[in-house]
Amino acid sequence: MTRITQFTFVLAIVALIAGISACDQLVGLLTERELSQTVPTPPQLTGISGEISIGLLYPMTGRLSKTGAQMKEGFDLALKEINGAQQGDALIKFATVDDKSTVEGAVEGYNRLIRETGVPAIIGPTTSSQCEAAFPIAQENRIVAFSPTSAATGLSALGDFIFRVVLTSDAHIPISVRITQEKLGYEQVALIYDELHAIAVSGANAFRKALTENDVELLISETFQTGETDLSTQLTRIKASNPQAIFIAALPPDMPEIMIQARDLGIPYSVPFIVPELSIDDVQGAGAAGEGLISSAGWLSTDPNSINQAFVRNYRAAYGVDPNTWAAHSYASVYILVQAIANARSTDAEAIRDAIANINNFDTVLGNFSFDADGDAVHDAIILTVENGKFRVFE
Repeated sequence: MTRITQFTFVLAIVALIAGISACDQLVGLLTERELSQTVPTPPQLTGISGEISIGLLYPMTGRLSKTGAQMKEGFDLALKEINGAQQGDALIKFATVDDKSTVEGAVEGYNRLIRETGVPAIIGPTTSSQCEAAFPIAQENRIVAFSPTSAATGLSALGDFIFRVVLTSDAHIPISVRITQEKLGYEQVALIYDELHAIAVSGANAFRKALTENDVELLISETFQTGETDLSTQLTRIKASNPQAIFIAALPPDMPEIMIQARDLGIPYSVPFIVPELSIDDVQGAGAAGEGLISSAGWLSTDPNSINQAFVRNYRAAYGVDPNTWAAHSYASVYILVQAIANARSTDAEAIRDAIANINNFDTVLGNFSFDADGDAVHDAIILTVENGKFRVFE
């Protein structure tokens, strides 16, 4: 009887464990099912038939080609989802050109897409300096220019055909200065920035203005030029000024090297780096030097937004890695632009422009998304910090 009782007890425990496991699996399945239902509902291109060609201009070669490869993955995933959901015969097609990571390449790309393909809209180019040169071409030809990643202040005001998806410098940098100063209490800081790139100059100006508004003294401001690799002179002067925080405004590929050189020169980890939006890839490129840095951003992979989590899961399934901020903004750009084409029920550039301008409270991986009167992105900014090589919300 004792053996029977023991055996019965063991069976009960096994059954209980199996039941718990089955419940866990069911919860997992339900979560997957729920997430699959919250992928942005792909816009239906009702009233439009055949192929709809959209220009795509991003860096396939040059110093930003790594960023371009990540952007391409975001573009392609959005395209696959949207085309796969169409009930009619309308399909989106990309007419793709390499912007070569240069201003000249962006200008050449815009002219080529307008002249050879007749597209009503172009997604790209990548940097603010490229956009500063290329946007007027789109405006002159009355073609929609739609940059996923350009953040320099004021560029969308160049014309009414120009729109941008990433938060601009004046939208997120003041927030990062206010929040970090309140939390860290710094009173004297340093700044280093790339004087040749529009986004870096815009970021530096936004930092200066925000620091003044928060009664923070800028002890020293140093500059460098794109391609300059040895910044020991500038960083040595910054170290000698004894700042309580260091602000950096540069293209993403340059920021890791600046941080590495600063730590190698003995600038202590108690002095945090505060930077505009940076991808996790660049953080990892900085290694230990990136630990503790603070970044203002418009997207975070762990944001519980259900649409965002579906995107992260689908991206991981497609490419075997987690997305970064540039892939997320590229993905969002395709959804926003195609939604505008669907709303316009037209491939006419002016109709698309008017529909984009009326995008309001649109659910995206970036959160609730709208455009302001100039065509710049409006959504919540996030302040992040790096802990053990990963982003978490700065608190």
